[in-house]
Amino acid sequence: MAQIGARLEPEPGDLTPTVGSATDITSLGRSTPKPQHELTATEDVDVAAWDQVAAMDEFRQLVAAKVRFIAPATVFFIVYYFALLLLVCYAPSFMDTKILGPVNLAYLFALSQFFMAWILAYVYLRKAEGFDAQAKNIIAKLKALRGEK
Repeated sequence: MAQIGARLEPEPGDLTPTVGSATDITSLGRSTPKPQHELTATEDVDVAAWDQVAAMDEFRQLVAAKVRFIAPATVFFIVYYFALLLLVCYAPSFMDTKILGPVNLAYLFALSQFFMAWILAYVYLRKAEGFDAQAKNIIAKLKALRGEK
C-alpha cells in the first residue's frame, strides 16, 4: 500500500497510467487521424456519390419495391387499428356479441391487434431480407465502379 502523496508506479503490464497508450479512449493531440465514426461530413473522404446512386436502376427498383410493400402494409394496419374504435362507436351491439363466455367480439378484436402487429413485423422481416440483398448488390456495383475490392 502506498503512502499518501507518494508517487504511484504502475504495476508491470499495466498501461493505464501511460498517456497515449492503447488503453486510452482517444488519442491525444492532432498527430493521428480521427477514427471513422468521429469524422464530420466535410472530413469524410469516402462519401458515397449519392447522385450516382440515385441514378442507378437497381436503386430505383429497391425504393419502388420498398414502397410497394410498406405503403399498403401501413395503410392496412392503420385501417385495422381504427376499425376497432369505429366499430365500437358505430356498431356497439355487434361488438358486444358474446363469443366465449363473457368475452365479446370487441375484446377479441382488441387482442388481435397485438397479433396483427407481430405478424406484420414478421412479414416485414422476411421482405427486408430481400431488400438487404438488393442493397448489397447496389453497394457491390458501386465498389466495382470505383475500383474497390
